[in-house]
Amino acid sequence: MMNYITYAVGSIISAGSGSYNVNIPKVGATHGSIQLILQVVFGIIGAIALLVITFAAFQYTISRGEPQQTARAKDTIIYAAIGLVICVLAFSIVTFVYKNI
Repeated sequence: MMNYITYAVGSIISAGSGSYNVNIPKVGATHGSIQLILQVVFGIIGAIALLVITFAAFQYTISRGEPQQTARAKDTIIYAAIGLVICVLAFSIVTFVYKNI
C-alpha cells in the first residue's frame, strides 16, 4: 500500500519541471451567475422569514390575550426578525467578499 502512495506522490512531484500535475476541476460559473444564485438563495430565505413573521403576527392577533399563545407568537416574531437580520448581514458579507476577490 505504501509503495502505491509513494509512487503516486513521486509521479505528481516529478511531472514537469517543478509543476504539479494535479487535475483540479474547473468551474464554468461566471461572476454574474454566482451573484444571481446568491440573490435567489438569500431572497428565498428572506421571503420565508417575512412569511413566518406574518404568520406569527396573525397568531398574536387571534391569541385573544392568552399568555402562552401571546408569548409564543412574540418569541416567533423575535426569532424570525433575528433570522432576517442575519440573512441580510450574511448577504452583505458574502457580496462584499465576492466582489473583492
